[in-house]
Amino acid sequence: MKMTRVSVFAISTLFVLTVGVCPLFAQAPTTPKILFTSARDGNREVYIMNPDGSEQVRLTKHPGNDLQAVWSRTGEKILFVSDRGGERDLYMMNSDGSNVRRVFKRKIEAWRTTPTWSPDGKQIIYDQWDRSGGGTSGMYILTLGEQDPEFIGMYSRPAWSPDGREIACSAANPARRWIILMNARTQKHERLLPKKTLPWQTQPSWAATGDKIAFVGNKDPIPVILDKDLHNAWAAKDTIFIVNRDGTGLKQLVPEDGQAALYPAVSPNGEEVLYTQQINGRRGRFQVFKVNVNSKIRTQLTHIGNILQANTGGDWFDPAYALPVSPEPQLLTTTWGKVKKQ
Repeated sequence: MKMTRVSVFAISTLFVLTVGVCPLFAQAPTTPKILFTSARDGNREVYIMNPDGSEQVRLTKHPGNDLQAVWSRTGEKILFVSDRGGERDLYMMNSDGSNVRRVFKRKIEAWRTTPTWSPDGKQIIYDQWDRSGGGTSGMYILTLGEQDPEFIGMYSRPAWSPDGREIACSAANPARRWIILMNARTQKHERLLPKKTLPWQTQPSWAATGDKIAFVGNKDPIPVILDKDLHNAWAAKDTIFIVNRDGTGLKQLVPEDGQAALYPAVSPNGEEVLYTQQINGRRGRFQVFKVNVNSKIRTQLTHIGNILQANTGGDWFDPAYALPVSPEPQLLTTTWGKVKKQ
């Protein structure tokens, strides 16, 4: 009888411990999946679906707005933006939507948005937009587990390369915006495209193979006089391009025959690109599409939603392209602090 009681106690204890630590062993999806944002239930929530648009399932359930979700490179964790605490800030959860927690303990009067993971999952880069008048807006880097991020510069829309060597992001002046590739070791950077190519470039996205980058581009410089109608006509020409990492092979994927095409995300194999576009004119709803890089055939993946921001954004995960979790010596996580001290 004593042995039985001891065995039952041991099994019960093991069960409790297992439940307590299960977030540490979050499981990545076993098939390709897409994260996106949907407001179909009244406010924006993070959803997951198959690459063909089937099996759309809600992951977050909160009265606040949850958006801009991105996979960790292993597929076990998801970073996303939420205003559930007041200001828009960064949150993390497991791949099934469980164990939601705030990344930062301290609140600030700023929006933290558009996060991107380092390949080893130890750091994130994100945009921070000051709302108090006393802070510094721009791009920041944070080592997870710490609370003191480091300011990188007046850039935006970061995307970390799969090998950890480069960060694609946007630089700007009042009339132009262009994508730069920043060396993760030295912070030296270069333009992705020649200076006179596409005066407006933003929202870069890497293929998991590291050889292609999709982005939003506009062939016209932003109008000097920004009246509403003129700006709307200009912005409607925002569309999706893809280019090789070395700046060659520039290709427009979506024609300028509707409203702006935004938020590109390259499939891990580089063969398709997700994007968001408002359908049925300016009074229509945003929906998520994908386009084949070679055939340029477009497929609408979402269809429901009764408000303007019906369905937006997107980020792919494919277990065939998942990265190992072991640190790699070339990654920014092992060199950033040393470089800054030099």
